[in-house]
Amino acid sequence: MSRRANSSDRSLRLAVLCPHFDPDIAPTGAVMSRIVYELVALGHEVHVVTALPWYGNHAIEPGWTGRSIRREVTTWGSITRVHPFPGDDKANLVRRALGFAGFSALAAWTGVRGGRVDGVLAMSPPLTNGVIGWLMSLVRRGPLVFNIQDIFPDAAVETGAIDPSTPVGRVVVMLASWLERFSYRRADAVTVLSGDLRDNVVAKVPARHADRVRVIPNFVLTEEIRPLDRLTAYRTELGIGDEPVVLYAGNVGFSQSLDLVVAAARALPGITFVINGEGSAKAALAAEVCELANVRLGTYQPMARLAEVLATGDVHVVPLRAGLGRVSVPSKTYSILAAGRPVVAAIDPGTEVPRMLAESGAGVAVAPDDPEAFIDALRGMLADPAHAAEMGANGRRWVESAASPAAVAAAYAALFRELRGAGPT
Repeated sequence: MSRRANSSDRSLRLAVLCPHFDPDIAPTGAVMSRIVYELVALGHEVHVVTALPWYGNHAIEPGWTGRSIRREVTTWGSITRVHPFPGDDKANLVRRALGFAGFSALAAWTGVRGGRVDGVLAMSPPLTNGVIGWLMSLVRRGPLVFNIQDIFPDAAVETGAIDPSTPVGRVVVMLASWLERFSYRRADAVTVLSGDLRDNVVAKVPARHADRVRVIPNFVLTEEIRPLDRLTAYRTELGIGDEPVVLYAGNVGFSQSLDLVVAAARALPGITFVINGEGSAKAALAAEVCELANVRLGTYQPMARLAEVLATGDVHVVPLRAGLGRVSVPSKTYSILAAGRPVVAAIDPGTEVPRMLAESGAGVAVAPDDPEAFIDALRGMLADPAHAAEMGANGRRWVESAASPAAVAAAYAALFRELRGAGPT
């Protein structure tokens, strides 16, 4: 991290606000951690405000308890971690809202301190980070870039996590929609992961602000995640031999159509299915598959084992419920392609993941929530291992050229320079 950019441009002093950061294992934490480290590698000074690590068990990790605010000075800036007020019941909207409020208050208190910066990068969800980022940008006198990973409340309504027909649901949607409008309009730039998400956000801002919405995709860790031999140690730990494995790796929650995976396991008893991850739907899923001998349930593994976990699957699946393809881009798809494995996706047609698979030749996409189409696609891919391996190799070549961490960090640095040059908006 000591190398500096070849450019003669002055290095930037940046503040970053994100809900998770290394060593927390949340996928968005891995994304923002790597962006920060790449910005540092380009010679920039970065000061992070985030939560204490808690994602894995929805409780603050051992060794991090005892203090509500912890600040660490690093060689490249600082990391300030605040209490996230976690709760393990995702269905309790009131409890979650109170937790976000507590985190937001502490993050705002610490985030406005530290002096002037050249820019503030705030990540959502939670949407409250847009308001905190705006306060930080006002006090610290740097332009705000608001990064959207999932569009809330749209995604939560589509999955059924929020029911807008109930009194509580109506209030949550109303407040979230207000936060959306407030944050989008006050940000100097809003970054989204795909053209679909850009269309969604542009529809919610005044026409004169449309050019503030930019597409900067997430990246894949092409150096850390590489194609490995399929006969991994993780197979042994799960009691799997050399038989074909279909793997789902990611959040086990409201957004994922894991009922498709269960249906496929029932239809293809000679194939082993692995569902690897944690989330609010894990307990119900475990009860549903307990009598299926060809299903294994794994847990989140350390980042150091990610390439091994991904190599365990011969075919990966990315199932997303209907309506979510335009409000969420499953970042796991990039990692799967980096691991050199083919993909069967069940997701809205015409959205980012189907376009990515078509462009790269790394897999096939079918309509969401259609068990018959999903099972047929899996059956066809498993019947032709040579063609599946060719698709996996195609995916690896594509991510090497299109989605490196350094390129994403450079895009953010360039955006901040552009905003600084443009002056207040």
